[in-house]
Amino acid sequence: MRKDLLMNITSYTETFLIRKRTIQLEAKMKIIENNSSEIQLQIDKMKQLRAEYDMKEVKHFFSCKDPSKPIPGMILEESVNLDALNKYLKHLEDKYAEIKQLMSKKYVPAQRKADLEEEMIMKLKRRDVAESLNKELRFRHQRLQIISYALTSWLKSDKSSSFQDFVEQSEKTKDLQGDLGIGEELCDEDPGKAKEAELLLYYFERFNELISLGEYEKAACFAATSPRRILQNIGTVDKFKAVGKIKGRPFPLLSFFEAVFSTSHAHRRPVNAELTLEGIKCGLSEKRLDLVINWVTQERITYSEAAADVICDYGEQHAHSKAKCLALAQIIYNECGLNNKAVLCLCKQGQIHEAMEYIQQFKDFTSDDLMQLIQLCPHFELIQCLTKEWNGKPPLLSFGLAILYLFSVDMKKVGIKLLQEINQGGKDAIEQLMINDLFCCLGRWQEVANICLQNGFDRLCNDIMSILRSQAGVTEISEDDDTVNLMQHVFW
Repeated sequence: MRKDLLMNITSYTETFLIRKRTIQLEAKMKIIENNSSEIQLQIDKMKQLRAEYDMKEVKHFFSCKDPSKPIPGMILEESVNLDALNKYLKHLEDKYAEIKQLMSKKYVPAQRKADLEEEMIMKLKRRDVAESLNKELRFRHQRLQIISYALTSWLKSDKSSSFQDFVEQSEKTKDLQGDLGIGEELCDEDPGKAKEAELLLYYFERFNELISLGEYEKAACFAATSPRRILQNIGTVDKFKAVGKIKGRPFPLLSFFEAVFSTSHAHRRPVNAELTLEGIKCGLSEKRLDLVINWVTQERITYSEAAADVICDYGEQHAHSKAKCLALAQIIYNECGLNNKAVLCLCKQGQIHEAMEYIQQFKDFTSDDLMQLIQLCPHFELIQCLTKEWNGKPPLLSFGLAILYLFSVDMKKVGIKLLQEINQGGKDAIEQLMINDLFCCLGRWQEVANICLQNGFDRLCNDIMSILRSQAGVTEISEDDDTVNLMQHVFW
């Protein structure tokens, strides 16, 4: 009895605890659900606020332009005319479509260009290998022709001579008659040459076909990769020139030169001088100095004086590109051995010290060359360096003769500046300068003194004349006697 009672009490207690736990959990669930509802309401409210904020931003963006202002490109009467507005809208839509189409055609990934160049180089290598194999096979074919001809002749003969003698006689006949001698007797036409002629004819016809179809980019690449460069000539350039420029498309002539210069690296041969000149002119006319820089620095052109002159002229017309043009021209002049023009480029770039090192290195500059240099580039620092000692070596140019030359070629301002500089050094500096000047005779120094007097340098004139009179063994020199040297007294 007691045992049953205990079991009932235990069961009742467990049931009570379970119900109590259930009630507690249900209460917690209600609290969680209420919190979730509140959080969801907050999220919805934030989304609504953000949407309203974005709408305000959009409205502000579209309302930031003052609608009262006239539409660009339209007058006030047209801006209130519905037909005119529709027409202008159609114009803008067409322009947008054209720009979008142009962007999709004009720009391609840079990696694509690199892949195409690599593919082209691989194909050109395969072609070189095939040509080498073709030459070897043609040589074997020719040898077999000679042997076949010798065997046929030997079988028809009385066989008094050996077969080897007939082979040697056939080889001599081949050498005398040339490549066509034996071949013309054994076959009417050389299959290799006939095939090559057909290939060349195909290239000409295909190129003309591409031009007639208006596929100028393909025609440019086709001409650039033609065998033996048969389409890389002025005739092809004239065809592209005749096409001219086409709105919305790359300039066909420039596309041709880009393809030609890019393949010249694969051919391991630079483009010839005539095409080089035309290509540089074309690139510069389109303001593509970057292309010309690439062609020159990667040695894809044939260096010539005319090409460098064109680049220099472009630099003179476009001041912002002058430094780059002078540097490019200097490279070409150096390769052509035109030292005078190379030094001039250095001087125009302000690289006077480099120019002096260049002059000292080559040592083939005459006084006339240096006079012409200071005339073309009247740089004060350059004239100073030429008329003074340089790295312990005597002056390259006479100061007195330089002064006379500057005043004779209407470069009076530069000459006066030089006189001012030497005038500040005092009489000792003038005397040292005159003694070290082995090229200017006394009569010439008298002319320099007269120039000083005419241009207001009285003290400098007096110093020069005083130094002339103070020299031992020197008397007054007549105007007709200009053969006496200032250092003549040293050798008496």
